[in-house]
Formats: sequence, C-alpha cells, structure tokens
Amino acid sequence: MSLYLLSINEEKIILIPEEAIRIRVIANSNNENDIKIKEELSKELNQEVEKIIIDSDNINEAREKIENNYNFLTNYVEKKLNDFNYSKKFKINYGMNYFPEKIFHDVKYKEGYYESLVVTLGEGKGSNYWCVLYPPLCNIDDNNKIEYKFFVQEILNKYLKA
Repeated sequence: MSLYLLSINEEKIILIPEEAIRIRVIANSNNENDIKIKEELSKELNQEVEKIIIDSDNINEAREKIENNYNFLTNYVEKKLNDFNYSKKFKINYGMNYFPEKIFHDVKYKEGYYESLVVTLGEGKGSNYWCVLYPPLCNIDDNNKIEYKFFVQEILNKYLKA
C-alpha cells in the first residue's frame, strides 16, 4: 500500500494511505460570510460523517456506510445551510472528485481525482476545506501535536493492518 506522509513541525507523524476517503467543502466565494459558512458546515458535516463511519473496520465498510447515508447527508447539509440562513444552491457528490494540488505543512499533495465526499456551495469559487475521513484523521489538531502522536499511531495500526 502506498502512503502519503504528513509532516508537522519537522516531525513525520501522520500517514495518509493512498486508498483513503476524503472530505472537501468548497466555499461559494472568499467573502467573509461564505468562508464562515464553509468553516461551520465543514466542522459539522465532518462530525456527522464520522459518527456514521466510526465503527468501520475497513474502507469498504466506510464506503458502504457513506453510500447508504447519502440521502441523509444531503438532507443534513440542506438543513445546516438553512440553519445558517444560506440561500444559495449546493451540490454534494460522493465518488472520484478532483482535488487541486495543495501544500500543507511543507508537504505537497498531488492534484488528481480522489475518492471523496465533496460539497460545493453556490458557485464553488472560494477556498476549500479538505481532510481525510477514512482512516479518520480529520480531528487531529495542530495545537495538540504531541498528545495526538500516539492516538494517530493507534488509528494507523487499526486501519492499515496488512
């Protein structure tokens, strides 16, 4: 299995498998309100999807759970956007979606098509949030690097068993 390496503060601690499920939320624009909506929706949607796939023992189970809950997730996004008084259209797609090249913590992530759940708000011309849903790496926070190091190793051991 090929792996991507994420480096935080020169310490290589998080491996992202090539076979992973990502999440991406793209803002309508980069105006303050659109970015705020993207950030709030990203946080809440990520938590909701995590609840759905948390007990998945492998990527196939995670895929099946996301697919089986696609309508629920679409309705969830619609409800959240209504709660935020956001009236623009949105699109949600689960499958192989395009991700542009990104540099994060001095690690370059190649552009390409990746298995992912993508929500595009309005025209989708703003900045985006993305993370890895499976294995579950989205809640790893830069501010708690040391505490998460062993947590990350436990996650990787569970999900990357040969």
